[in-house]
Amino acid sequence: MEAKRLNGELAVVTGADSGIGQATAIAFAREGADVVITYLHDRDGAEQTAREVEAAGRRAAVFQADQRESKNVRQLFQDVLQSIGLPTVLVNNAGVDATGKHVKDMTDEDWDLVIRTNLSGPFYYCREFIRGIEGSGRHGTIINITSVHQEIPRAGAAGYDASKGGLRNLTTTLALELSERNINVNNIAPGMVLTPMNQQAMDDPEAEKQQVQSIPMKRAAKPEEIAHVAVFLASEQARYIQGTTIVVDGALMLFQGQGA
Repeated sequence: MEAKRLNGELAVVTGADSGIGQATAIAFAREGADVVITYLHDRDGAEQTAREVEAAGRRAAVFQADQRESKNVRQLFQDVLQSIGLPTVLVNNAGVDATGKHVKDMTDEDWDLVIRTNLSGPFYYCREFIRGIEGSGRHGTIINITSVHQEIPRAGAAGYDASKGGLRNLTTTLALELSERNINVNNIAPGMVLTPMNQQAMDDPEAEKQQVQSIPMKRAAKPEEIAHVAVFLASEQARYIQGTTIVVDGALMLFQGQGA
């Protein structure tokens, strides 16, 4: 029997109640990892993920957490350590999409929601993860889910673009800080993925057909295609990859500027 790549790992996957997070949690379990599943509102989705993890023969634990507050993330790690063990893999996936508003029309609350969810939250998770894994003698892996919009801005997406660019730079800074501490940290930057953030495309094939025209492969990614990359980055095969971004976008970024 082929050895599973994540045997012995305990992974925390944020926002694992749907989309990329759910697919990643299930893929990790199928490769031998136990999984902590976090969610904000959709407990039913999180419980479904847990059932899939357990069907793969691994342990699952479900926790509700609003990552906009550092105290919530700190408490989550304390609860995880006491109930299931020391996390060795962290996937910062949970996030919110752009507001669609231009800067002049954005409220403080619009800005804070996106920045605190997409940037402050992952920072809190990284900080607690590092504090836990250091000194344990275990190898640690951090995978941050950014976006092609860390590089490609969109009008009406100031908070989202800033948060993903900031998360990219948090990752590269952590790589410098952690390279001698047995912790790998990298990004995955998806393009268009068929998740609830693209619900219109999921519900309407004609809308999806229009939206993928700027993607050279002429289709959106499936969540599982992002999850496969996360499995690789969490495995021993990726130990010398540090501080980089793996773009999974069907060549969308290469399309930018064509015809100009």
